[in-house]
Amino acid sequence: MNDKRLYRSRTERMIGGVCGGLADFFTVDPTIIRLIFVLLLLTGSAGFWVYIVLMIVVPEEPVVKRPVSPQVVDATPSEDETKQE
Repeated sequence: MNDKRLYRSRTERMIGGVCGGLADFFTVDPTIIRLIFVLLLLTGSAGFWVYIVLMIVVPEEPVVKRPVSPQVVDATPSEDETKQE
């Protein structure tokens, strides 16, 4: 089963990340979604209110935590290792 969820984008955002999130969900370019919202706004339809509702209802994309990298070990030989040679 596909566990794809709709989130507001943290990276592809102009105002609230709604268009970037929709673009990621539908795997299209965010510019296309932005143009659709602008056309809806200019034609006098409910594009503005749909955007506002989505900005309130859709959760923001979760922060991806990077795994903790292991400690970097000093690559220079210790004094004991140099004596053995």
